[in-house]
Amino acid sequence: MLSIPRERISAVGRQTLGLGWPVALQQALNTLMRTVDILVTGFFSPVAVAAIGLADLYSRIPLRIGMGLGSGAIALSSQETGRGDSVTRDHAVTQALLIGLLCGLPLVLVGALFSESLIALLGAESAVAREGGRYLAIVFAAAPMRIVGFVGARALQGTGDTRTPMVINAGATGLNILLSVALGLGLLGAPRLGIVGVGIGTAVGRTLEALLVVAVFNSDRSAVSLARPRGLLLTRQLLEVSVPDILGGLSTEVAYFPFNSLVLLFGTEANAAYHVAKRIYQQFAAPFYRAFRTVSSVLVGQALGAGSSEEVRETAAIVALFGLATLGSIGALLFVAAEPLATLFTRDAATIGFATGFTRAFAVALVVIGFLFPLAGALKGAGDTRTPLYAGVVGSYVFLLGGSYLLAITLGFGLSGVFVGIVLSYVARAAIVGGAVLDDEWIELAARMIDEREGTDG
Repeated sequence: MLSIPRERISAVGRQTLGLGWPVALQQALNTLMRTVDILVTGFFSPVAVAAIGLADLYSRIPLRIGMGLGSGAIALSSQETGRGDSVTRDHAVTQALLIGLLCGLPLVLVGALFSESLIALLGAESAVAREGGRYLAIVFAAAPMRIVGFVGARALQGTGDTRTPMVINAGATGLNILLSVALGLGLLGAPRLGIVGVGIGTAVGRTLEALLVVAVFNSDRSAVSLARPRGLLLTRQLLEVSVPDILGGLSTEVAYFPFNSLVLLFGTEANAAYHVAKRIYQQFAAPFYRAFRTVSSVLVGQALGAGSSEEVRETAAIVALFGLATLGSIGALLFVAAEPLATLFTRDAATIGFATGFTRAFAVALVVIGFLFPLAGALKGAGDTRTPLYAGVVGSYVFLLGGSYLLAITLGFGLSGVFVGIVLSYVARAAIVGGAVLDDEWIELAARMIDEREGTDG
């Protein structure tokens, strides 16, 4: 049991607030952007809404690749910042950006050739497949830029600069929203392009974000500078950290397909209610738990780089403490306000009732999520993405899918069993991640990776 001095808690708390609020605001803007896209599409037709919904399942692939490579970028960037080695850090960041660019190029080709077929593969009717394919082709065309922008932002955050990525993202997201509204609806003298206009807004916004990030690296505004790549050690380490995180993210996305089918067994209203509750949960909680995860990665990575391994577990515990307090409070509010919030999305009584239950399940899970994400961020800051991958697979497939089916169908508890399965999926993930933090393997992994890079200095 850790005994942490109050002064230490206060110091880490100030760092958490200073680093975390720009990340939380950035995440809130990203969520708002997606909400606006859906609202604008709702003015077109039900076909357009279905098309963009199905296309979004595929458009999350570059996002997951960017998040995975971003984990590698933030781990090496924060560790080398703590170690005071700007040269190795610059090479690592540059290689992460190049790997991200290369990973996005095949998606451009896939979008150009197979986008409509991919939507049709999900069972969409021809009109939905056609509209969704047009949107997906545009989004995939910007996939390399989306990945580069995400990786660059995470690399900057690793240095302790969370404000510059926030400012860049705010500008790009603002342009995205403006173009989506103007080109989608034909306002401000722009042509009315419908779902194509929404896709163009997304592509232009993400391209601008990537260009601004690269411009910052080439200016005096950032401690990071782009450098000519050298050797394969940094490439290997980046992939060692990034690939498990990419696989973990994609496996979680795949799990949602059968989970949606399970919920559909209880009717269309139940499925609609699940998506309403998930939107409520993400809108209110996602900016915070993602901010705590990022802050934990930065502080832990920098401490490991500086050789302060004895403070690492203590730092992770303090950030998790603040995460638990914050997300627990949000969970309590969502539990109480679940029904009024659901009525903002629908007037159907059955859907409201189901959405209230789903929202309260997410609200209870937030107590666990409050320390799950900071602890997972600590592991990722050390370079350990395999444990969160394992935790995600167990949580998603054993408990979210298996547990929900067992309780809801086999044992006959209905949707209440699904609610319990949602909570248990996060409890399982937290147990696995928490157990790993108590062990020393993740700290030893970071030390090994740092030693390897030290051997190449000069």
